[in-house]
Parts: sequence; C-alpha cells; structure tokens
Amino acid sequence: MAEQLIVKNLGFIKILPAWAQELSYKYCSKTANLYLIHGNIRDFLPHKMNEGEFIFVRIQEYIAEVLFGNRDIIAFYDRSSGVTFCTKEMARDYQKTMTARFPDVDVSDFVSTDPEKSFYYLEKYFLMNIPEKRRIVLIIDYAETVVPASDIARLTEEDRYCLVTLNRWSHDPVFTKGDVSVLLLTENLADLSPRLVGSPSTVKVSIPIPDQDVREQFLTFLEKQGTLLLDRGLDCRRVAAVTSGLNLMNLNRLASESYQEDMPLSLEYIRQKKKEIIENEAAGLLEFMETNHDLSYVSGHDFVKKRFKNAARAIKQGRLDVLPMGYLIAGPVGTGKSFMVSAFAGEIGIPMVKFRNFRSKWQGVTESNLEKVLNILKAMAPVAVMIDEADAFLGDRDQEGDSGTSNRVFAQIASFMGNTEYRGKIIWFLITCRPDLIPIDLKRQGRAEEHLALFYPETEAEKIALFDTLVRKLDLSIRKFPITDVLRRFKYEFSGADLEAVLIRAKFRAAMDERTFVTREDVEEAMADFVPPAYPYEIELQNLVAVLECTSKEMVPKRFQNLDRTKLVRDIRELKSLIGERD
Repeated sequence: MAEQLIVKNLGFIKILPAWAQELSYKYCSKTANLYLIHGNIRDFLPHKMNEGEFIFVRIQEYIAEVLFGNRDIIAFYDRSSGVTFCTKEMARDYQKTMTARFPDVDVSDFVSTDPEKSFYYLEKYFLMNIPEKRRIVLIIDYAETVVPASDIARLTEEDRYCLVTLNRWSHDPVFTKGDVSVLLLTENLADLSPRLVGSPSTVKVSIPIPDQDVREQFLTFLEKQGTLLLDRGLDCRRVAAVTSGLNLMNLNRLASESYQEDMPLSLEYIRQKKKEIIENEAAGLLEFMETNHDLSYVSGHDFVKKRFKNAARAIKQGRLDVLPMGYLIAGPVGTGKSFMVSAFAGEIGIPMVKFRNFRSKWQGVTESNLEKVLNILKAMAPVAVMIDEADAFLGDRDQEGDSGTSNRVFAQIASFMGNTEYRGKIIWFLITCRPDLIPIDLKRQGRAEEHLALFYPETEAEKIALFDTLVRKLDLSIRKFPITDVLRRFKYEFSGADLEAVLIRAKFRAAMDERTFVTREDVEEAMADFVPPAYPYEIELQNLVAVLECTSKEMVPKRFQNLDRTKLVRDIRELKSLIGERD
C-alpha cells in the first residue's frame, strides 16, 4: 500500500496509511484532545490482518478497532443514534455507572440524541473513569450538525453549548492527563465552525480518496469474493489505473452493478460510470468535457498548437516536471479558445472537467463546495481543468459585500493552483477575452504561468485553412469550389465563430431544399446575408490586452508586433475610456 509505515502498537504489528500514522503520532504526543477527521470518511478503509490479506471496514470500525482497539472505553455519538458504544459490555457499564450516580434521571437521557444532555452525562462519566486510568475515545460523526459553520450571533443556544463544550474539552488538562480523546468526523472542514477549525488546540487529519494501489487491492478483494466481472484483456491493475477519482464505495457500486447486469467491466463501461459517479459526487459542481477532437481539428494558431503538442509529448513520456502549472488562454471572442483547450485534452487522452458555479448565498456553503471540488481534482489526477470566462468566475482578493467569502475562495484557489506537488497532474486552463482583469496572483509564474493568445485569421491562407477545418469539424457534405473567390468578395474581418455560423446557415439552406450537400451558392448567400456583431472598440480592446499578455512575439499578428509597449498601454486606456470602463 502506498505511503505506509509499519508501526508497533502495544505488541501488535500494524501497517497504517499516512493519515492514520499522523493521527497516531499526534495522539501519542499527548498534546491534544480534539481531532478533526475530514475528507473521504464515508468510504471503506483497508486493514491488513495477515501478510497479503486485507479486510475493508468503515471508518468508525477502523478508528475504534484498528487505531484504538486497546482502549477501555470507546463511545460514539451522532444526532440520529445518540450515544452508543463499541461493545455491549461498554454500554452496560455506562448505564450501570450513570444510573447509580444519577438515580433520578431517566435512563434515555444518558444516550439522548440531544447533544446538551449527552455531552453533559458523557463528561461526568469520563471524569469518573479518569482516576481509574481508563483510556477513553469519543467519536462524534456528522460533526457539522453539532458545531456548524456560522457566525456566533446566528448560532442557536444548543449550537453555542456544543461549541463551548468541545472547545473546552480540546484544551482541558484533565482530559489530556486522563487520556480522553474526542474525534469529530466530517467530509468538509468548511462545514464546521471556523472557531473550532482554527483553534490551535485541535488537530486536523485529512483522509484522501484512495490511490491506485489501494484501489487495486480492493478490486483484488472483490475478485476473490467472486463479485468482480472483468472484460477480456482487463485485470485489476488496469482497472485501478483508469478509475482515478473513485473511492472504494464507488468501486463497489460499479462492480455490483456490473455483476447484477451480468456485464463484464469494459473500458467504455468504466468511462461512462466514472463520469456519472464523479459528477454526482461533485453535486453538479464539475462537468466532464466530452471531446472527439484533437489538435488536428484546430486551424491556424501554429505557435500555440506547437506548445500544446510539445506538452502532450512530455505527458506521454512521463516528464510531468517540465510542464507549466497552468495556462492563460487569451484572445478576442470567437477565436476558438475553449475548443483549442478541449482539443488539447483529446490530444493527451486525459479527462477534462469544467468548473461550474460553486457559489451559494448561504454562509459557509461556497467554501464547502470548493473544498469538495478540489478534493475530487486531487483524486482524479491527472486531469485538465478548464475555467471559462476566468476573469468573471474567479474574482480577486479585494471583493466586498459577501462577508469575505469571495476573498477566502480566491485565496483557496490561488493556493491550490500554486501547489507544485500537482505539477503536470492538475493542469489549469484559464480562458478569457480580458486577461487584464485577471489578478496577477493567478497569472504569475507558478500558477497560470504559460500565457498564450489566439487571434482572428489575417492572411488568405489562414482563412482558407479555417474554412477547411470547420467543414471537417461540422461534418459538412460540400461541393468543392474555390473558396478563395468567396473570401475575396466578402472582405470583412471574421472570427472562427462567425465563419462557423455562416456554414451552419448554409447547411440550413441546403436542408430546406432537401439536399444533403452544401453548394457554393449556399455559402455565398449565407455570407452575403450575415452581419457580424458590431462592437469594434470591444474587439480591438480584447486584441490589445491579449497582445500585451503574450509571452512570445511569434504568437502576435504582424500588425501588432512592432507596437511600442508604452503606446500599447496608452491605446488600451483610451479604448477603456471610450467604452466607459474604469482603468
């Protein structure tokens, strides 16, 4: 298993994953009482019993039996079940002790779902057992329902009681000396009270989505049980390699559905199910970008295509260390920026996802959504991430009016993008027609460090190549004719999106004549009728800011190559003034 260490725990030899090692070390240091366990907590966890043999258990059982199996008292609490214990003997001892201590109290109060009652009596019970040197663990599941993320002023009296109680327990020297540990389980730290999360008295431990080795072990486990059907040519190792981003619960579901349908797992079946599962796990916050195109479908932009092809070759050679952390793709509207990025994803054969709106009007939900999305991206690696209209989507550090949520979100994204641990594994593509509006924090070196720009076709050869590419992309049946004559007749500057719209109209004309092919007359009539959108100042501004952002002269159209940078900045300011935009 990846990232494991053999540790000796009171005479037992155990192999622990990295997160469990961290928890064990913190516990053994005797410096904390309160632990926040977050991340992939609704999953199976592998526990090695004998050499080469694994069993897979839920997190409550893993923590109680594997990590704290030698403890004298292990109690559980959640708002649905109230107080329960690891064994019947522990439960009987609690009832007996508390009934003797509080004879006038209804026994149901000792195990109540009401945290005010449960925490009060549990604390009394713990204090009674500390002199006997009985080691105690309390595991509180669905902790976000006990100490939710909210301002103090908005908390209910019950929530305030829980927050104060847990904070007090976290640094209570009696609990520390008496070996009392409290573990809070939650999927997202952002769902918990920031006062508790930010307290120096709490230890935070993240459980990651399982890596390829763990997935392979689980698939082997299912195969031995006879519940895994694999298509010819596939084995557990291959399936584990193509299921990045899925946890073991997901894998179990995938295998079970395949088994029930009597349909062996194939690569296509896995691809479809993986897309469905991850989009569901992301709760609509991520969208898979399906692409059937590679860079051969992109016309012009030779410099950018060359950069992307070199990056694709580096990925296929495993040289992730030479790749940029991310790309900034600029250029005026209609130049095919999004299509270029999706074609790159098709070139390298890795999944591409697109950020959807993760913001919410409810406090704490936005941060929770973002935390969930970033955890999924880490698990899916390698993955490409497209953020369209990045200047509007990402915001900046200085936004106001939402209690600092936008500032925190921006800082979280910037920090994640700059983590070099994910170089070549999570490739960011920030797409925008206004790169000047993207904060320097995101487009500096170490984040979106490669700045590329796309422009409208200028030469006749570029326009002809664009026409031929669009015919192929749209799968048009077209009668061959010299397109040069048509382009010379209509001399206006058009984008790829404009020309694509003309060809769609030409195809529509053919369909109305009940023809399956497009003629020269169809194209000429559609082009003569087409009126390109008229916003010259905006287009020119988008051209100039893209030129200013370029990191290579070779990308820049000839008419812009010899522009003095000072004059360029001055022209940009004048254009902004003309369209009523503040600089």
